[in-house]
Amino acid sequence: MNQIITSLLEQDAYKFSMGQAIYHQFSDYKTTWSFKCRNTDVHFTEEMVEEIKNQIKAFCNLRFTEEELEYLENVIWIKGSYVDFLRLWQPRYEDFYIGTDAECGLSIETKGTWLNTSMYEIPTLAIVNEVYFRMQYNYDELFESFKKRLAEKVEKVENGSIYLSVFSEFGLRRRLSAEAQELAVKTLAEAKLTSSTFLGTSNVFLAKKYNVTPVGTMAHEWIMCTGQGNHKHNPAYSNWYALDAWVKEYGVLNGTALTDTITTDCFLKDFQLTYATLFSGVRHDSGDPIEWGEKMIAHYEKLGIDPKTKTLLFSDSLDFERADKLFRHFNGRAKVGFGIGTYISNDTDAPALNIVMKTTRCNGQDVAKISDVKGKGMCKNPDYVDYLQRCIDWRMEHDNR
Repeated sequence: MNQIITSLLEQDAYKFSMGQAIYHQFSDYKTTWSFKCRNTDVHFTEEMVEEIKNQIKAFCNLRFTEEELEYLENVIWIKGSYVDFLRLWQPRYEDFYIGTDAECGLSIETKGTWLNTSMYEIPTLAIVNEVYFRMQYNYDELFESFKKRLAEKVEKVENGSIYLSVFSEFGLRRRLSAEAQELAVKTLAEAKLTSSTFLGTSNVFLAKKYNVTPVGTMAHEWIMCTGQGNHKHNPAYSNWYALDAWVKEYGVLNGTALTDTITTDCFLKDFQLTYATLFSGVRHDSGDPIEWGEKMIAHYEKLGIDPKTKTLLFSDSLDFERADKLFRHFNGRAKVGFGIGTYISNDTDAPALNIVMKTTRCNGQDVAKISDVKGKGMCKNPDYVDYLQRCIDWRMEHDNR
């Protein structure tokens, strides 16, 4: 199979924004990441696993080019010191364990510095997806169905029957293939949209190639590791530690806060006037999006902040129809944006994989996410999840700010 990841820029933008802050503030942190396939009917063959190993080895041989580094240095929030680090950086295959001892036939774990292991998640998932769909199905037929569906959905945005306000493509980790994602970004970048704006893509390589914005700020790992990786911290204050470190790194730049790592209600305890003012908006990734948006608008109003000056960014399992409904609901009350992943990058006649790779340990201790819905977390120690939930419950009951 041809090499799948051909550039170290084939990475979600938020890996660079988090990576820079990790480099400057948490370079000594160590993390463990674990892969999970949530599809109960999917099995990876030994041939697939072998191909995945070969593709990850090829990824680990890549280096940033000077042209790529120059592009990164021109991003307003990226600093020269981090670019100099990336000039020396390389993935390490020794950080990977890849085996067959999982129910789905594929187990992957990475261990090492947070600086390294954070950068493995997205390329690994992209590799797993493409290997699976090329080896499990007739890929040419799948790609034809992808092109047909892409053309149909773009036509709806072009003719104005779907209104998406400002939206971006977020599908690198779950794409059908590199070819499919590039076609989607190219098509959207060149489309004549009448009432929506295609802002860009999370894939920095494609953002550079098609001169669109590389989109992304922070992920759950940022809150989990900054808030729970230091064992002296009360994990119910994870969001405060994460927001504080982010502002130290970026000030008012690059500021969309993720709310649901340890529930949005707990997040709001820390998202008070200073942070609510400094951050340009908030991102939704679990739970009822209407309920969440109403809660955020009410919170801004309570703080005396005009919600119309802030962005509600929705990114949870969206398609164009859901995004259109959300825009119509919140239009005029706040800025509204969308990050749309699988629906753009892997919409075919075959069901998409539901695969994740998440931080499960930091500095030798378990870490966990407790989002606004059950089933999105991934911690190997239920006792730690119970401890984290009790910390959150205690804070919610006793912290009356």
